[in-house]
Amino acid sequence: MNETHTRTLTILQSLIGFDTTSRASNLALIDFVCDYLATQQITAECIFNTDQSKANILVCIGPQVAGGIMLSGHTDVVPVDGQRWSYPPFTLTTEQGRHYGRGTADMKGFLACMLAILPDIDRARLQRPLWLAFSYDEEVGCLGVHSLLESLAQREVKPEICLVGEPTSMQPVNGHKGKVALRCNVIGHACHSAYAPQGVNAINYATDVIQFIMQRDRQLASTVNLAFDPPFSTLHVGTLCGGEALNIVPNHCQFDMELRYLPDQSPEPLIDEIKNYARSTLVPVMRQRSRESDIQFTSLAAYPGLFIEESNPWLQQLLRWTEHSIPHTVAFGSEAGLFAQQGITTVVCGPGSMAQGHKPDEYVEDDQIRQCLTLLGKITEALYANQPTESVAPHNIDETVRQG
Repeated sequence: MNETHTRTLTILQSLIGFDTTSRASNLALIDFVCDYLATQQITAECIFNTDQSKANILVCIGPQVAGGIMLSGHTDVVPVDGQRWSYPPFTLTTEQGRHYGRGTADMKGFLACMLAILPDIDRARLQRPLWLAFSYDEEVGCLGVHSLLESLAQREVKPEICLVGEPTSMQPVNGHKGKVALRCNVIGHACHSAYAPQGVNAINYATDVIQFIMQRDRQLASTVNLAFDPPFSTLHVGTLCGGEALNIVPNHCQFDMELRYLPDQSPEPLIDEIKNYARSTLVPVMRQRSRESDIQFTSLAAYPGLFIEESNPWLQQLLRWTEHSIPHTVAFGSEAGLFAQQGITTVVCGPGSMAQGHKPDEYVEDDQIRQCLTLLGKITEALYANQPTESVAPHNIDETVRQG
């Protein structure tokens, strides 16, 4: 374990050195991972985005048979702009049992552990495959993993279960909310503010939509699931901009909104209600003054919620391996619900805490790295013993993930 631990930190140092902020390319990191896999005689499938600036990696190690376990993590990180760091964010710094750097917790610590265990695996003993998945653009709405899942769906053999290594302090997580993010563009009609009634004030109509959204947000609090914090779905408007000058009736206004919904709810009826209010109630009034007026909605991101029953065998196995008695839910989202949509039983569990993620001086505790390596060692032993198919039966997707 000491050698594996040392290898993990060496790999983590390299991973942190790549600035993979979502707005930038991740290809330098992808090349590093592919080169490392090649030293282990492991072939990686790279799945590029349209302009070839980013890529996912999909790997299957061991016998090409159905089943096995997938380890999954994203390669992108959030920006450091405007944050005051005591340590260089893209250099690994270790002090007093903590490893500092952007992405150490979310979630390059887990990626380093995934890679570090590979030299220890006796591939001849694998009865079921070990799968590895590295995605891009998770931080901006779980965008990149879709092409990875499409590639996976085309394969004759697929993993049966999955571990997404988001930072949960190594506590198995069986649920999180889903998310829908939308941009609303309001197109009005400009005129001099002295003749305001002749124009269509885009900001005023945008605030009408926002007021409607806030009314629906208050109503959401009446449906409670105490497994989550907050225990209800929420609507939120995060950005707002519009207008050119005070003496001009604004002809444009834009705002971004998001719905974070409980996994047993469907987002479509509420989103449709907001759109219908704008288009059926407000737009006809706007067009009485200007035929060009409109209210348009654009999707920014969407991913499903996750919920796995506590009795699920894969979840129960992870609870035993991590020495926890009950699973938890988290407030943040992940790619786990998307894997579950594909019929892959998925649990979230990884080193570090989101209490440190996205913040200056992000860190992962060394003890968390060691716990993760221990867990991955147990997963490997299970693949030697063919435990995944013996202890984890296939689950209908409706039993595994409830979403809209």
